[in-house]
Amino acid sequence: MRATGFGQRIADGLLFGTLKKQAAEYLRDPQKLSRLVRKASDKAASIGRKGSLDEVWTSLMAFFRLIRAVVRREYTEMPWQRLVLIVAGVLYFLTPIDLIPDFILGVGYLDDVAVIAWVMKTVQSDLDAFLMWESARAQAQPNSSV
Repeated sequence: MRATGFGQRIADGLLFGTLKKQAAEYLRDPQKLSRLVRKASDKAASIGRKGSLDEVWTSLMAFFRLIRAVVRREYTEMPWQRLVLIVAGVLYFLTPIDLIPDFILGVGYLDDVAVIAWVMKTVQSDLDAFLMWESARAQAQPNSSV
């Protein structure tokens, strides 16, 4: 995926470095982190699964579920630095004025997609472990939703 190379360049930049520091602060405050995920979920829902966002939609939704499970202390296997990357990616997604401002029709979310794709590729094995845990949990509790 070419987006991951672009995402890597963005992740190596000053803005993403600042977002990683902010992400660590969010991870220390479960209420603040929950509000962040709610806000990001609302933004994703308003954009919908269309255009360039479609390419990373599944990963973005998995990131939201993973963060919620971490906040509820249900999932504790995610390494701290990987969580920081995921939360920084969500923060980048929420930042309206980034490398390509979100309000530019047609291309405004291309950098967001690239960053989410890069984060997904970087944390893929940890994300796969979470998805396996989530699936096993859903099978063990067939009457509840995850």
